[in-house]
Amino acid sequence: MYLDNLPKLVKIVEVGPRDGLQNEKKILSTSTKIEYIKKLIQAGLPSIEVTSFVSPKAIPQMADSIELYSQIKDELLNSKAEFPCLVPNIKGYENAKKLGVKEIALFSATSPAFTKKNINATVEESFQRMKEVATEAKKDGIKIRGYISTAFGCPYAGYMDVKSLLETIEKFSEFDLYELSIGDTIGVATPSQVNDYLSEVVKNYPKEKLAMHLHDTRGMALTNILVALTHGISIFDSSSGGLGGCPYAKGATGNVATEDLVYLFDSLGIEHGINLEKLVNASKYILSEVDKETASKFLMAYLKSGK
Repeated sequence: MYLDNLPKLVKIVEVGPRDGLQNEKKILSTSTKIEYIKKLIQAGLPSIEVTSFVSPKAIPQMADSIELYSQIKDELLNSKAEFPCLVPNIKGYENAKKLGVKEIALFSATSPAFTKKNINATVEESFQRMKEVATEAKKDGIKIRGYISTAFGCPYAGYMDVKSLLETIEKFSEFDLYELSIGDTIGVATPSQVNDYLSEVVKNYPKEKLAMHLHDTRGMALTNILVALTHGISIFDSSSGGLGGCPYAKGATGNVATEDLVYLFDSLGIEHGINLEKLVNASKYILSEVDKETASKFLMAYLKSGK
């Protein structure tokens, strides 16, 4: 049976503090974000994307990145978990480096239209910028994670073919990444599309370094994740409570909820190392702070039933 050969252990990369909060209208205090991050650490998340060193004008929700990292730095450095921070350019990198950030994340997209709207650059220009950052990071011994947006579809260009994804992966392969996350930015991917694309991707890139970053706009994220598992993918990005979206993609709802992922993995007997009750506490806390109900089906049922 095709479910017999799934990975025995998975890694969940929690993106709530960055990708989750950057799309919320309400801008939270630094102390609130730190409390949220601490609760996620207590829940046992092995990797937490804590912030992004971007322009405050572009993403005001992340304007306190330097202050936030400065205040929580000691706790992060003493933890065994990974704490990647998104950096868009060399200025962001320098700010991260000064604070002692050990892991950074770089990003581009398969869609030129999305890249132009997002960072006002072509795909080629985005890689030129990233190359400068990646070169410095390698010199400084800082690990690099990569993100590919619009792998399956773009809000401006529509359907994206697998050729564009493979070309973007090839460009990223020059950066000696420890992980490369493939993103369904607007939640349009289908199981057959994920199956077809990953069949090609794993021929060209080590599956052990591949992650999936799926939004649940059309309710297909968990199904697509199950398909990814059958291809040996064992790293998945998610956001506690299902927070998030994309500032440059109208209508794109949050990332797949971490709680829903944990429930799926538990049902399949796959180890993940996360304390579900403590994760629920973290989600309850941050959802109350942003005045939102959860998009997580599991969390919704859990809160109503108490179990």
